Amino acid sequence: MTRYRRGTPDDSRACYELFVVTLDDLGRRTGTIPNATAGDPEAWNVRRPLYDHLAETADEWWLAEDEGTGRLIGYARSFLRDGIRELTEFFVDPESQSAGVGRELLARAFSAEGVGHRSILATTDVRAIARYLRAGLSAHGAFAGFEAAPRPVTIDTDLAREPLVPGALPFETLGAIDRAVIGFRRDVEHVWFADQRRGWLYRRAGRAVAYAYHPVVPAFGGPYAALDAADLVTLLADGETAAAEAGHALISFDLPLVAKTGIDHLLARGFRIDPFVMLYFSDAAPLGFDRYALTSPPFFV
Repeated sequence: MTRYRRGTPDDSRACYELFVVTLDDLGRRTGTIPNATAGDPEAWNVRRPLYDHLAETADEWWLAEDEGTGRLIGYARSFLRDGIRELTEFFVDPESQSAGVGRELLARAFSAEGVGHRSILATTDVRAIARYLRAGLSAHGAFAGFEAAPRPVTIDTDLAREPLVPGALPFETLGAIDRAVIGFRRDVEHVWFADQRRGWLYRRAGRAVAYAYHPVVPAFGGPYAALDAADLVTLLADGETAAAEAGHALISFDLPLVAKTGIDHLLARGFRIDPFVMLYFSDAAPLGFDRYALTSPPFFV
């Protein structure tokens, strides 16, 4: 028998370990390596700030456990931001899949009641995809990672840069950009981004038109958002330069495949495409993914 209960911060490590098991299983089945910290003995410490943030700010977080042993066999978690519910995680132990556990977890953590719309950044696991489609969502595009050893690059631009200072963030400005690009405001994420990454606000003739968060931990950067798709190139160039100056061996950007200006720039610089592809599901069409690079690791848009 399976029992279901709400998650607590004490469950974070167990959820992380289940995430590793299910992602490794998906990698074996698809020939990809979707877990960026696979094999790293410090992986939990690297990912712990993200799990702490998700635990502290989740709207719904449900665990499925084997009633006899207490073993965690699945969990689902979502946040609610500006009337939008996004499913950040949905993982079921491979040995317990196709037994109704996923259906029950989604029913608890991903309700459509009381929200403007729902979204998921999903893997290509076909069993999960079937559940999202049955839940009333549609696929609205794909995301892929673009990776390279970072090199300094200078872009001719009229954008002026200013640092985002933790504790003094311009929430109205950042929120206006987010609503124009991804469709919702997320102040609580910006607090976390600014604490974990080096944030920058970009202005043109005094008007705020973009923001970027450069990685401090190698390959863990973003998001990058611009009101004009052409400006995404400047944000990516600055992110790559920051990674090179920090001595990172790798820089990774997760881009929607409709973000042509950014993708053209990265491919011209020799970035390779990671074979791990993600799908964006929603019950409403996205807004400005052509001028966006999402958060890495890609637990949420």
